[in-house]
Amino acid sequence: MSSSSSSSALRRLIDSDSHHLPSPNYLSLCRDRTVDVTARQDSINWILKVHSHYRFAPLTAFLSVNYLDRFLSTRSLPQQHGRWPFQLLSVACLSLAAKMEEPNVPYIVDLQIFEPRFVFEPKTVQRMELLVMSSLNWRLRSVTPFDFLPHFISKLPASSPLDLHEASSDLVLKTIRVIDFLGFSPSTVAAAAVLCATGVSVESAAAEDQAGALFDERVNKESVRSCHQLMEEYLIDTCPSSCRHKAGSSAPPPSAPASPVGVLDAAACKSCDTRSENPGALIQAEPPHKRPRISPPENVQSP
Repeated sequence: MSSSSSSSALRRLIDSDSHHLPSPNYLSLCRDRTVDVTARQDSINWILKVHSHYRFAPLTAFLSVNYLDRFLSTRSLPQQHGRWPFQLLSVACLSLAAKMEEPNVPYIVDLQIFEPRFVFEPKTVQRMELLVMSSLNWRLRSVTPFDFLPHFISKLPASSPLDLHEASSDLVLKTIRVIDFLGFSPSTVAAAAVLCATGVSVESAAAEDQAGALFDERVNKESVRSCHQLMEEYLIDTCPSSCRHKAGSSAPPPSAPASPVGVLDAAACKSCDTRSENPGALIQAEPPHKRPRISPPENVQSP
């Protein structure tokens, strides 16, 4: 692809990346616990376990959580029925993402592994899939940070583009555990991940030089800087298998931050659900709006 064609494709992606995000007030709904962030975190942990078990592509797990967040930003789950609504939503979102991205998709019953508290019949999950697709206005081909990685990586003089892509993808996937990254557009997350994967500190002159080579004029440099800083704080510093070590650094990983609001169970890479403030976030808090609730499904089996 020519340079002009590549730039045009990038700009089309940037123009559409905000169309595949949760509603603008979703981050504030998570922070004020209108959305059950503990149940959300449990859902993400389960999705990642199944993703690892079946060796799904990173994009499959990312899309699953994208669908889940976009759904929760427009609809409320019934809380009086316990945690089964979140579990049903998780199964439906993962099933849809697998159908979108995987060449071989397990049966719905085979997705429900790792001793779930409830097991849903296929027709129940399929009904939930229809509700999710309808709530997402049938826009399942989301623009994600993974769409931007090849372009940004190609702009860097990397000696091993495949390793850099793997490290960047790993960082992008880890962002789903930290709700503050919901405040950044996909292009911003991708640019920050590529910069972070090079192992260069956000404060260094080298980061500034690389940023100049990466950015389209519509990629906000200050937002990328804030996102990059958040990655260094929450993803690299808390994960023993961070991209900085994949890049060949011999320095040991820094100790995990002590804040209970920051990273949860950082030693196991089960990082945080929120943080108190994030000046780089793009999503502004809005007054909460009433979201329609879903009805309990039929044919829910408890083991």
